[in-house]
Amino acid sequence: MIKISNLKKTFIKDDNKIDVLKGLDLEIDRGESLAILGVSGAGKSTLLHILGALDHPTSGTLTYNDVNVFNWNEKKLAEFRNKKIGFVFQSHHLMPEFNSMENTMMPALINGISKQDARKRAEIILNEVGLGDRVTHKPGELSGGEQQRVAVARALIMEPEIILADEPTGNLDRSTGKKVEDILVNLNRTRNITLVVVTHNRQLADRMSRVTGLRDGKIYMEVQG
Repeated sequence: MIKISNLKKTFIKDDNKIDVLKGLDLEIDRGESLAILGVSGAGKSTLLHILGALDHPTSGTLTYNDVNVFNWNEKKLAEFRNKKIGFVFQSHHLMPEFNSMENTMMPALINGISKQDARKRAEIILNEVGLGDRVTHKPGELSGGEQQRVAVARALIMEPEIILADEPTGNLDRSTGKKVEDILVNLNRTRNITLVVVTHNRQLADRMSRVTGLRDGKIYMEVQG
């Protein structure tokens, strides 16, 4: 489903060249769950942003179903992100002025889905993640775990093929984090959604079907779950 070949990413800062990714090769199968481990600065988030077409590589190729998405213009890339990929970040990035329902509906409304249909989708998903009684609450009225579950619901509303999660439990205590883990793992297993998780959490990584590591901008290990 996803194939990365000789992927490189270089940043320029204060006239200095910083090579973050140094020639990655990686394949991810449909329905697989993959954890990407590595210390801070190893390039994990950069890789995830490229996988999600939020950033462009300096060189190399990334294909989805044998199509190089970086040959597309920005409008088509945005449509691809909206329809095919769900993002869950360490910081939930919810809009504070909107309630759980409205935050969850947002990607569907951006896609042109009617408000009525978007609301129906959001209601189903919020119930699925255990927030059916919190739909009118704004982020400031929710716990950290509840906010992250809203973020998961928002990532699911367009029925994506892939969920990309960047430290999804990083700001949560162990008990709350496990609830979010359980939701992500269950989605992968029951809906066959491809799941890629960047994490420092070895317990979460061990629940994935495969674990890979990044060190100094390169893949350094592969472990089957």
